[in-house]
Amino acid sequence: MSFIDDINNLDPSNPGVWPMPFKIIVFVILFVLILVGGWKFDITDQRTELVSLEQKEKERLEVLDIRQRKSANLNALKDQMKEMEQNFGDMVRQLPNNTEVAGLLIDISQTGLGAGLEFKLFQPSGESPKEFYAELPINISVVGGYHELGDFVSGLAALPRIVTTHDIVIQPIGDSYSDGTPLLQMQAIVRTYRALEQE
Repeated sequence: MSFIDDINNLDPSNPGVWPMPFKIIVFVILFVLILVGGWKFDITDQRTELVSLEQKEKERLEVLDIRQRKSANLNALKDQMKEMEQNFGDMVRQLPNNTEVAGLLIDISQTGLGAGLEFKLFQPSGESPKEFYAELPINISVVGGYHELGDFVSGLAALPRIVTTHDIVIQPIGDSYSDGTPLLQMQAIVRTYRALEQE
């Protein structure tokens, strides 16, 4: 009972006269309370701020990585752009101007005649303007053998100007050559293109 009596006899206004074991116990309790309070109010907030800063750093590193990869590819993209511009220029040069369209129409008909085909229809339609070129469709109907039709289409592809063939329909017409080869009729739309005048 002397320990409890000692606690009851402690003078709270004069802790300097307390026995040493009580001083140590009170010191330890205060020290623990200060540590817990500091952890709760100061260190926890700092840890939250640290997590937030680490997240921002991670996001910025990802952005930096993306920009670094883009900049590493920049020279390759510039070279690719120059090549595309050159190819585009080459293709535009393959488009005839106004004065060359008539000659191109003659080239198309001469290609068919040179392949041994007979023209039943050669009807240019009106031009259809696009962004930087105009499209000129030509409805054609030709009669000849299978190989002659193939030669004609190959000849169109080999012309120095851009000529494309669309909506091809091939059907036998019942007649044949003297050697028995059947005659075929091909109906198609041949499209040629003209460069629009540059502003």
